[in-house]
Amino acid sequence: MRAATYSRTGPAAEVLSVIDMPDPKPASGEVVVRIHASGINPADVKRRAGWNGMQMAHPLVIPHCDGAGVIVETGEGVSEDRIGERVWLWNAQGGYGEAGRAYGTAAELIALPSEQAVRLSDKLSFEEGACLGVPGLTAWLLVLADGPVDGKTLLIQGAAGAVGHMALQVALHHNADVIAVVSSDTRAQHVGKIARVPTINRHTEDVAAHVHELTSGTGVDRVIEVDLAANLETDIACLAVHGTIASYSCSSDPTPTLPYYKLADLGAVIRFVQGFRLTADQRKAANAMLTELSDAGALRPAIGASFPLTDIAQAHENMHSGAFGQTVLTLAAND
Repeated sequence: MRAATYSRTGPAAEVLSVIDMPDPKPASGEVVVRIHASGINPADVKRRAGWNGMQMAHPLVIPHCDGAGVIVETGEGVSEDRIGERVWLWNAQGGYGEAGRAYGTAAELIALPSEQAVRLSDKLSFEEGACLGVPGLTAWLLVLADGPVDGKTLLIQGAAGAVGHMALQVALHHNADVIAVVSSDTRAQHVGKIARVPTINRHTEDVAAHVHELTSGTGVDRVIEVDLAANLETDIACLAVHGTIASYSCSSDPTPTLPYYKLADLGAVIRFVQGFRLTADQRKAANAMLTELSDAGALRPAIGASFPLTDIAQAHENMHSGAFGQTVLTLAAND
């Protein structure tokens, strides 16, 4: 099989290469999936780049945790009835902040545990399925980890981003009132394609003032946060008493300072969300919800750019640039 690999961290163009490798064979409890699309997440780019002191966990790595394809072989203990099944994959290259697996989805084939290959709805393409793992599971945690949101008001920072876009759809499906925050009018238009929700351009509007106007001064029950350090003061200003900030990233400052009493006076909660670390029960519920929404046509990842496997370095650079939509690799299996 052809696979993209790296054996040291660094710039994408310097460390990534496409090589021939032996086809994988399934161990007991595993399936082999022919990859049609490989999803690229910020975590994949950070791990390859050695961001924040990350080191190589394996001598050779095939990157990417998310992907979609078709099961072509099953190992002992897995029904052969799964052969031919369209699936999406989660944590294929392992968790974040731990060694995980060496071989991810940036390859023509992958062998991994059967439970990490989830039925892909016929309503979604392989490219869309390759965007369900990290963004979809993270969105579930952000919106629903602390219980139902029916009738509650949620503020989504970065609502046009990969995770924010998913969280918006999950929240609306569960009858939440949503206020979206974006960084441009173009991204506001993208949010508008999902639903007509109040949308604030953080570069041209006072987010907190607008939120208090929309909520008659009470604030929001939950903030979904893409960069805790950058937006914390705004989040506190928008938060209702006993509200929650659910944060899934803090890229601008990995060691933020928290204004303790501003948070304590609200009785606020900060939930640190890691989409790679769902409990077994959470993952079962999240997978079921993603399947339900996909089958109902209520969940649609936004693909911003697609690249062939040979252009993986360019794809990583596209993701790193903050380009709109999700970045995926399409493999020869789609031809």
